[in-house]
Amino acid sequence: MSLRFHEIAESGHRILNPLTDDKLNLLGEICSIVPGTRQLDLACGKGELLTRWASLYGLRGVGVDISKVFLAAARERADELGVSDQVSFVEADAGKYEDEPQKYDIVSCLGATWIGGGLLGTLDLMRRPLRSGGLALVGECYWITPPPDEAYESLGIDRDTFTSLAGTGERFESAGFELVEMVMSNLDSWDRYVASQWWTLSEWLRNNPEDPDTPAIRDFLDQARRSHLEYGRHYLGWGVFVLRS
Repeated sequence: MSLRFHEIAESGHRILNPLTDDKLNLLGEICSIVPGTRQLDLACGKGELLTRWASLYGLRGVGVDISKVFLAAARERADELGVSDQVSFVEADAGKYEDEPQKYDIVSCLGATWIGGGLLGTLDLMRRPLRSGGLALVGECYWITPPPDEAYESLGIDRDTFTSLAGTGERFESAGFELVEMVMSNLDSWDRYVASQWWTLSEWLRNNPEDPDTPAIRDFLDQARRSHLEYGRHYLGWGVFVLRS
């Protein structure tokens, strides 16, 4: 899916993952954030994680994303919460981003492990700016039960991209990380994240019948709806995993 399709589909979202407000706050509590904690958020989207935690806990951080649209929303949210002096947002490819020589207490990448070519590559990217003893937060899908062969094509997922929950834990270990906590989505939060995009896309199609992307977006909506109802909500799970190296 093109970046523009993401920007349209998630235009009504504040959190660009199947994570509820309560669970985003819980994740912050788990990380024991205190004033001055430094965080780097790779593929930060609209920056809700950084801006909210800056407001609640006094965190200071940097968010990186390739979307001008999402970053504009992130900066607006920082202004709204009064934390523009605590967080900054950089337009860049998160998979190639290199900060000045410094280490962060928390490095996160929620739902975007494609930036490193998959989970293991992304963990390697996250390790570099993470201080010794710091926390890595990675949001990743897993298979609740093994899906039928046709699910991979319908969902647009390569066979080896995700594994079981236990297999995901084994991937963390093979990368040299210890899984110390996790905050998991449930069926309702998946539905709220995915199904609300259907409404947004449907409204966009009604209001933009002459846009050159309209046929492709209509096809995307039809496929997204069908794949979630038939396979996604039955086989695909998602969670944020709290790791230490």
